[in-house]
Amino acid sequence: MVEKKNPLKLNKLQLRTLALAQVLANDPVASMKNETSGEVTLVRLPHIHGNHVHVGPYVVSAKDASGFNNPAVWVVLGRKGLTHGDPSGVVTITAEGLSYETGLGDKFMEVSDH
Repeated sequence: MVEKKNPLKLNKLQLRTLALAQVLANDPVASMKNETSGEVTLVRLPHIHGNHVHVGPYVVSAKDASGFNNPAVWVVLGRKGLTHGDPSGVVTITAEGLSYETGLGDKFMEVSDH
């Protein structure tokens, strides 16, 4: 049986936000991993400055990272079991959220030059 793409039917903004959160989960400065549960807590979400935001080693368009500041995105990701927590404070990505295939990979990310 072929695995269905985007089985939770996340919209584009939700997918982008989850993909960027997955990148942050691999950044030891921005995250802490719970080895027991497999969850990763994002200790700080990046803030948009100008027309871009720094996500780990990448520079991302502010438009592509707008979900970080959208509480509705986090509500949906939480309801679908991919994250939990409060985006105004600390967000935790569940093991399911870390392994969810967004299909975006690094399509909208460039390595930062500053």
